[in-house]
Amino acid sequence: MKAISFSKLSTEQRNPRTLDLDRLSALEFVRRVNREDAQVLRAVEAAAPQIARAIEQIAQALRRGGRLFFFGAGTSGRLGVIEAAECPPTFGTPASLIQAVMAGGRSAVFRSKEGAEDSERDGRAAVNRLVRRHDVVVGIAASGVTPFVRAALSAAKRRGARTVLVTCHVGPGNRGAAETVIGLKSGPEILTGSTRLKAGTACKMVLNMLTTGAMVQLGKVYQNWMVDLQPKSQKLVARGQRLIQTLGGVSAAEAQKLFKQAGRRVKIAVAMARMGLDVAQARQALQNADGFLGPLLDETKTRARRRR
Repeated sequence: MKAISFSKLSTEQRNPRTLDLDRLSALEFVRRVNREDAQVLRAVEAAAPQIARAIEQIAQALRRGGRLFFFGAGTSGRLGVIEAAECPPTFGTPASLIQAVMAGGRSAVFRSKEGAEDSERDGRAAVNRLVRRHDVVVGIAASGVTPFVRAALSAAKRRGARTVLVTCHVGPGNRGAAETVIGLKSGPEILTGSTRLKAGTACKMVLNMLTTGAMVQLGKVYQNWMVDLQPKSQKLVARGQRLIQTLGGVSAAEAQKLFKQAGRRVKIAVAMARMGLDVAQARQALQNADGFLGPLLDETKTRARRRR
């Protein structure tokens, strides 16, 4: 990899609107940061077509048995870890389906290993160890030039995986091996070079969209309900039972009963309640609908109207 001219990166520029940062009162500081953060929304909105394209690529890969990997270093890597960790309880996905790879390994999640981001070898090795054809690798790099991430994307492309780069440095030469580049013009940071700020916020917003959007396309959501949640806490158990009660049109006691019969799977319990099916029949009906609850409930409504 050729030498990086860091001084030319947009993420390394001084912000002319925060030159007096060290002289602001606490309230003035908060208001200044808030005004700067407003740019993040516009930056993400401007990248909507690329974000949508990445969502479609991820959903297509997961349908074919592929997996999603987030590769990053520092703040970017930690954002990937957060996103991957939240998917199983929210969407009922196995931990292997969406994974995060952090430069410097697991310990770097909790304690910074700044030099780890420069290791191209580690990026390539992680891809060669984990990634297969039909997977998707999303590289997260605020600067767009992180060697660990760029090497991972190159190795992933060679293995036949789809590649996406999420970056806040929008300029020539930052595509690398990325098939899709999500470039976020969040602008210079309030604290020069501290990309855990606006850049981190922008990247987090995009990662939220990538996972949630892909899960919607895979039938993990009905309307705006997380019907494939994993009820592994009291809060999620209560939420799951409320979903069954609301969507199934049954009492709280009946919802609790169906919840247990369905093996704590909300979609199966809702199908049982609305369609009068047993567990096996409900599971088969959902399988026939590719996991989407909506068509089953729509069919039930249509039958009810016909009977009237």
